[in-house]
Amino acid sequence: MHAVAVRRDGSSPEVVEKPRPEPEPEEALIRTLRVGIDGTDHEVIEGTHGGYPAGEDHLVLGHEAVGVVEDPNGTEFEAGDVVAPTVRRTPASGTNEYFERGQPDMAPDGEYVERGIVGAHGFMSEYFTSPADCLVPVPRELADLGFLAEPISISEKAFEHAFASRSAFDWAPDSALVLGNGSLGLLTLAMLDGSEQFDRCYCLGRRDRPDPTIDIIEDLGATYVDSRETSVAEFPSVHEPVDLVYEATGYAKHAFDTIDALAPNGVGALLGVPTDWQFEVDGGRLHREFVLHNKALVGSVNSHTGHFGAAIDRLDALPDAFLDDLVTGVYGLDELDAAFATDDSTIKTAVEFDSI
Repeated sequence: MHAVAVRRDGSSPEVVEKPRPEPEPEEALIRTLRVGIDGTDHEVIEGTHGGYPAGEDHLVLGHEAVGVVEDPNGTEFEAGDVVAPTVRRTPASGTNEYFERGQPDMAPDGEYVERGIVGAHGFMSEYFTSPADCLVPVPRELADLGFLAEPISISEKAFEHAFASRSAFDWAPDSALVLGNGSLGLLTLAMLDGSEQFDRCYCLGRRDRPDPTIDIIEDLGATYVDSRETSVAEFPSVHEPVDLVYEATGYAKHAFDTIDALAPNGVGALLGVPTDWQFEVDGGRLHREFVLHNKALVGSVNSHTGHFGAAIDRLDALPDAFLDDLVTGVYGLDELDAAFATDDSTIKTAVEFDSI
């Protein structure tokens, strides 16, 4: 079968041939429909994130997938069911407490592998297998966009943890700032816009007009903030302190600037994964901001099946016009250059293997 992989000695994705996998007991065989591409894929390709399966000279890419059950193999699924797979799997050393209690997303680094990211081949192939308990049903009418379940699930988890951190008191947030106007930031902004809880939303980026991401931000009724004109630390004086900051840039200074951007009792959710970078901060001042204004920061990565289920419900509720603008291209295996493009006209792309 065809698959899209990156090699240890390569620098770009390529089509490779691999045998069609055979499902183990309690696994199903899935025929792949589409696999989304995001910033993590590019980090894996560049070698700044993730890692290869042990003993392999290549890694099959792709962690945002939707497919059709080809062979249920005795699982609860039926042939023809549309499903989205979660990403984390047990490490070579075997299961651990996080997987046993259904919370693999809370396992620390080194106690998991991630399909298409670190230690395990991904879903960007004509077929893949998966344990049944790592598959989430997708309505057939959402099959074309089911690859968005994974990124939406990331934000579902981040929101869950952010709100949980404020659960000790009556928290009624009505303003939010999303840091990053990539596809994850835009999806998150659309989720906030559709929640009916946030009256005022902002999105920070580094783009010149005209730009399709700015158009999406403003079509959602949010305010675009150019970080070259207004930094995160300056944001409160130019606009307002906000109740929720969602960081999706991986820019290390934003974690500290978020503290200043928050209103009293606010919370910042950090999702970006920065590279090493040392710089000076006024630790005493930031410590006081936490204590005297009851602020919080939470880190969040990955998601579990419950978040995927919520993500699929959320996907169904997102405006069609937004989704049409967000997904800027779906490409075949002979169009990988376009699928993995990073120009300013590209927002969210996917590789298509088959259709229902």
